[in-house]
Amino acid sequence: MCRNIRVLSNFEPPANEDEIEAAALQYVRKVSGATRPSAANQEAFDEAVRAVTEATRALLETLVIKAPPRDRETEAAKARARAAERYGPRTA
Repeated sequence: MCRNIRVLSNFEPPANEDEIEAAALQYVRKVSGATRPSAANQEAFDEAVRAVTEATRALLETLVIKAPPRDRETEAAKARARAAERYGPRTA
């Protein structure tokens, strides 16, 4: 999975439109192999982002999750700890 795509389900507050669209954009970039599409492909690229955004939103709205909602700050701290363990402490 692309490392830039973040888990969006089961957070309080729920994922917002910007987070969903950012994940869709990263997915389309990964699949297409293009960070910035050519002018000839821009329309197809934009349509793909729109379709993936819509599908992601629909998925998140229909998932049934029994676990308690996660806290964004707690999850971010866990990710920083994993990164520090993997790559070493961050220096300024």
